[in-house]
Amino acid sequence: ALHTKEGFHPQVKAVCQVQRASSISFNIAKVIVVGDVAVGKTCLISRFCKDAFDKNYKATIGVDFEMERFEVLGVPFSLQLWDTAGQERFKCIASTYYRGAQAIIVVFDLSSATSLTHARQWLEDAMKENDPSSVLLFLVGTKKDLGSPDQLAQVEREAIRLSEEIKAEYWAVSAKSGDGVRDFFFRVASLTFEANVLSELEKSGPRHGGDIISEWVYSDYSACWISDVRFAVCSWRQSGCC
Repeated sequence: ALHTKEGFHPQVKAVCQVQRASSISFNIAKVIVVGDVAVGKTCLISRFCKDAFDKNYKATIGVDFEMERFEVLGVPFSLQLWDTAGQERFKCIASTYYRGAQAIIVVFDLSSATSLTHARQWLEDAMKENDPSSVLLFLVGTKKDLGSPDQLAQVEREAIRLSEEIKAEYWAVSAKSGDGVRDFFFRVASLTFEANVLSELEKSGPRHGGDIISEWVYSDYSACWISDVRFAVCSWRQSGCC
């Protein structure tokens, strides 16, 4: 599977080992979530950030925003999750928030082949405001609990082909049951963190690695530790332990 990863880049691990013995700091990565109306973008974010599913939610107007804190390799790190409207009349408003994204999550409905067809256009619109060489791409199929196995398999084959073409990781999840949601966002946090550190190392040249993370914005935080060996990430929630 494209998303499997046994470890982080050696340089990233080395920098974080230095940092764990120093001050606590965290960086923030901007993640935008795009896709057709009613494909489940808001439910996907809500399932992870609030561990809740509301089938009667109202459509997003313009953009919505959530902040989720993690710990990656012993270093605090946050994701800004920008939930953008899928309705055409709000597209101009939402597109103003695309700029500066470090990851783009293109969401489609596994029970709707049409939403997958539209995924390419959503990605193209988002990429107009970003540097293709520095953005991580994820193609996420939601509502995997719906539809027949044959229908699901057919749509997934098309989704995998598209993900390979656009060089995105493909994930299938269910916001209703929570299946795959936690692992997916841990993966997003892992990769954006690694990309940020490597980018700063490239810019810094001969500077000491520990100084790079130390220059990220300082913040006190309370943490509920959740061990996850596969992704080496710890998620933090204000509400307490998950």
